[in-house]
Amino acid sequence: MRKLLLLLFFPLQLLAQQNNFASFKNYPFTTQLCAASQGAKIAWAMDEQGKRNVYVAEAPSFTPRLLTHFSKDDGQEITSLTITDDGKWVVFVRGGDHGANWDIGLPINPLGDLNPSKVQIACIPFAGGTIKYLSEGDYPVISSKNTIAFIKGGQVWTVHPDSTAAAKNLFTTRGTADDLQWSPDGNSLLFVANRVGHSIIGIHRNTDSSLTWVAPAFSRDASPQWSADGNKIAFIRRPVTGGTPDSILVRKHNPWSIYIADLQTNKTELLWRAPKTLRGSVPGTDGGTNLHWAANNSIVFLSYRDGWPHLYSINANGGAATLLTPGNFMCEHITLTADKKSLVFSTNTGNDKLDIDRRHAARVSVDKADMKVLTPGTGIEWAPVVTGDGTTTACISATAQRPPLPAILNTGDKNITVLCNDLIPADFPLGKLVTPKQVVFTSSDGVTVHAQLFEPNGEKTKKPAIVYIHGGPPRQMLLGWHYSDYYANAYASNQYLASLGFVVLSVNYRLGIGYGYEFHQPPHAGTTGAAEYLDIKAAGEWLQKQSFVDAGKIGLYGGSYGGYLTAMGLAKDSKLFAAGVDIHGVHDWVGRSGMLTAFDNSYEKAPDYAQAVKVAWQSSPVAYMSTWKSPVLIIHGDDDRNVAFNQSIDLISRLEKKGIPYETLMIVDDTHHWMNFKNSVTVYAAVADYFVRKFK
Repeated sequence: MRKLLLLLFFPLQLLAQQNNFASFKNYPFTTQLCAASQGAKIAWAMDEQGKRNVYVAEAPSFTPRLLTHFSKDDGQEITSLTITDDGKWVVFVRGGDHGANWDIGLPINPLGDLNPSKVQIACIPFAGGTIKYLSEGDYPVISSKNTIAFIKGGQVWTVHPDSTAAAKNLFTTRGTADDLQWSPDGNSLLFVANRVGHSIIGIHRNTDSSLTWVAPAFSRDASPQWSADGNKIAFIRRPVTGGTPDSILVRKHNPWSIYIADLQTNKTELLWRAPKTLRGSVPGTDGGTNLHWAANNSIVFLSYRDGWPHLYSINANGGAATLLTPGNFMCEHITLTADKKSLVFSTNTGNDKLDIDRRHAARVSVDKADMKVLTPGTGIEWAPVVTGDGTTTACISATAQRPPLPAILNTGDKNITVLCNDLIPADFPLGKLVTPKQVVFTSSDGVTVHAQLFEPNGEKTKKPAIVYIHGGPPRQMLLGWHYSDYYANAYASNQYLASLGFVVLSVNYRLGIGYGYEFHQPPHAGTTGAAEYLDIKAAGEWLQKQSFVDAGKIGLYGGSYGGYLTAMGLAKDSKLFAAGVDIHGVHDWVGRSGMLTAFDNSYEKAPDYAQAVKVAWQSSPVAYMSTWKSPVLIIHGDDDRNVAFNQSIDLISRLEKKGIPYETLMIVDDTHHWMNFKNSVTVYAAVADYFVRKFK
């Protein structure tokens, strides 16, 4: 029943598909973008067929200039990209897998190099020159004096790019440190010490011989932010867990508050407490609470309190919080401008009703609701930043056809200038990419679901169809290229499948972002009932009803949570879904969630513990092996740091025993995110090849 797809011995058909798909994957992708806090300089990181490099540009021409010259597809990502205040240095981290759930800071080695790369802090002059590797480490923050603080081995280290001295351990504390923040004068460093069951905010001052602790309490404190004068600190406080075990299946408010600590008087006061509602819980979108101490003594933050992840402002001296961004849309990728008077962010709103399935750059003052969408239209724009002189906004821009590239627009201008168009290879099939259409349908329990339909060009004859399922699950696929490199892979894959004559429906199922709190945090989802699968089934049924779809040839595929829902579809509805590709999916929630060992050290158990375990099992694909009939291709990398590799091993064993047709493709030494370009081509070429063989 099993067919093994070996990396070194491809079937000829797969090899042909790989060669064809490579052109669709042969796009440049902008992964990082930043602006200097002074002047008009920007920097960005670009992934070009696995070769990741840093580019820079500056006013007035903003002509792109390649700064680094990494020429190998070695899987080493670039993160924490920053320009020093004086504009002299570009600092970044090279290595690691920062989208992982565990082992984030460990090196990756998808090429099997005998001397693998390390996760390192690097810098290079903005003007150009030689890269300096300053130290192993991660998450650098740079002071106004150009001192770089970073995390190494869970502790805080410092180094200076202008110095030849080696990095040094600034201090050692119990637990692990993170959330580093330099004071405005560059002489003091805020940090969070994460300890067992709680966390404390600390201060290291260059003039002191010991650490200072800020309002230590039986709580989890995080996100410390300095006031402009460095005399006060705003931070987020959450309660610790403990006490009598509560129900597992009942949804509960996740409380949080904003506090202000006065370092001169040693007094700490509550500034704002989130409403005690489900919507008032800690937001689960990009950046979490997004706390900032802004101009005019404004504390700005993000909350879901009105049903959408919106920005709010409150005076540091107290008072009511002001909603800065009213409307039915979300805010993410939030950045405070250098003058601290405005916030720029990505949003899914504009003057077109389809904008709910796009992203645009927007701006709002920190103390009044004067939000403006900066990039209206049919494009996709995200991650905006403003240059230190306030004259230019930079963002990452794409369309349904053009892949993501850096772009700029002058203050007050609506027309963006796209940079690096010349980096799009001549063989990239711009003309073959279709424009996805918005589709809206209703699940069996009444939930409204958005999707994007990729229709092949040519005659409207009946064609095989494929449901694409994103991972996350807090994600939203768009009417164009996605801002995540992982989902850009999927977008290219969907376009390629359409070019082969498949109808593709990319589904934004419940648990995803972009459609409000109730859609993002629905009842009976995930381990508590898998209600989101109803949206996947509804997508298949919608396709069945279309005159241009061959109702007997509907497949599905996805990665991570999408792999999980793919397995659910094949297990529960083999009559609807004739074949599928399960890419590093979760198959057993009971084993994955650790529920069986959650109360090992406690006499008491949650009152619904037994029922919760049962529901988690019933929410797992492996609970439905008796009805699984459809063939499946299982793909997994064995350095996966998001979904354990043994989830696929376990499923394969069950498929073997049941005699269910399956094939496998194992990627050696790559992670969940296919850091190696050639591996990503292999994976998505295998997806296409599988559906061609099964349906064509």
